[in-house]
Amino acid sequence: MRLKSLELQGFKSFPDKTTLYFDEGATVIVGPNGSGKSNITDAMRWVLGELSSKNIRGTKMEDVIFGGTEHRPAMGFAEVSVTFDNSDPDHRLDSEFDEVTVTRRYYRTGESEYLINKEAKRLRDIHMLFMNTGVGREGYSIIGQGKVAEIISKKSEDRRHIFEEAAGISKYRYKK
Repeated sequence: MRLKSLELQGFKSFPDKTTLYFDEGATVIVGPNGSGKSNITDAMRWVLGELSSKNIRGTKMEDVIFGGTEHRPAMGFAEVSVTFDNSDPDHRLDSEFDEVTVTRRYYRTGESEYLINKEAKRLRDIHMLFMNTGVGREGYSIIGQGKVAEIISKKSEDRRHIFEEAAGISKYRYKK
């Protein structure tokens, strides 16, 4: 499994459809303060099922929708899609597809949609797909500002979830 692309539309500071492509190796996003770098991390957490607006630097979920500017009206929805290359036989998501795209849409009305390869799914299906991969809302592969200090200061039983995910046993504990 390898991250291929992240597509954002109407999400925070990305009103236009914007696609970021990730080649093999390291990818770095650089820019001045206020340019939206952290919004990319927030989008990744959000599309993978983050439910707490606080964890994506907002006060309510509606904050993920582009709020408009002096020259541009507010959007009615936010949509983020993340695509993974799932062709590596040794490191695959639990999916028969060689390419997996997860999409989340949120409307100002409060309605939310989750899709896997353009097929409607439940949030639970998204969580199950990424369990034991290190990717996902609880995963250790997405660590934003202040998260390292937060992990270190957590109680040992709370830190345990991170280690279970890394060890690949969280899916079994969840099923139990």
